Amino acid sequence: MDAKIDTTLDCKGLSCPMPMMKLAKAMKGMKSEEVLEMIGTDPGTKSDLPRWCEKTGNTLLDESELAGGVFRFLIKKK
Repeated sequence: MDAKIDTTLDCKGLSCPMPMMKLAKAMKGMKSEEVLEMIGTDPGTKSDLPRWCEKTGNTLLDESELAGGVFRFLIKKK
C-alpha cells in the first residue's frame, strides 16, 4: 500500500508490551489523519495491534510480513 508515511516507529527486537506502549505514545504526538509505519518482530503485535486500533478508533491501513520475521503495519490516526 502506498500511503504517505509521517512517522516510522522501529520496534524490532522488542517484546510485549513494549511495541504497543511505544505505539500509543507515538500516536499521541501525531495529528489527525497522519500515518505511522510500525516495524517490529513480536508476533503478538499481529493480534494486539488490530484490537488496539478498534479500541482507540485509529485505522489499520495495511499489515504485511517482510523478510526475516519482520512485520510492518500502517496505522492512520483518527
